[in-house]
Amino acid sequence: MRVIAGVCRGMKLMAPAGNSTRPTSDRVKEALFNIISSRLSLVDARVLDICAGTGSLGIEALSRGAASCSFIENERKVLACLEKNISDSRIKNRSEIISMDVIKALSLFARRGKKYDMVFFDPPYDSGLYVSVSETVVSLGLLDSNALFVAECSIRNPLPESTGPLIRFDRRVYGDTALEFYALEET
Repeated sequence: MRVIAGVCRGMKLMAPAGNSTRPTSDRVKEALFNIISSRLSLVDARVLDICAGTGSLGIEALSRGAASCSFIENERKVLACLEKNISDSRIKNRSEIISMDVIKALSLFARRGKKYDMVFFDPPYDSGLYVSVSETVVSLGLLDSNALFVAECSIRNPLPESTGPLIRFDRRVYGDTALEFYALEET
């Protein structure tokens, strides 16, 4: 696993041993960022990486020019890898790591007045967090009006076409992995 493009291109990312994480493969990550770049410029974007794991997606966005990335990761063993990956990169000064329950972290960001242009959400597939987290992100007003919300899930458990004003506009399948792309409904 490595950073594909930008200032950190080629940097190898550390992952914890075992099956506690499921890092996004380079192939899927490359496809993901190609789709994102067709709709949104990552240059100066504010990014949120929920259930960040190794930080692969947020680090890739920062490497490609995002202004900042807030990483949420609560699992201790995984958190150590995330911290090391960010420390080893040239983007540490644009990174923030929060280690707490996802909903509490999102509430903290809302109290701080944070808004995001790009949200990555890749929880454990069987976590049951998909709907509650996407609803919370919207209800707390964490998305800029043109923001993208991307969820990675199992193809066996497709996500709903909409969650409140978040409307799915694309779904791509790569092996057992599905990428679900959402944007706020135009008013």
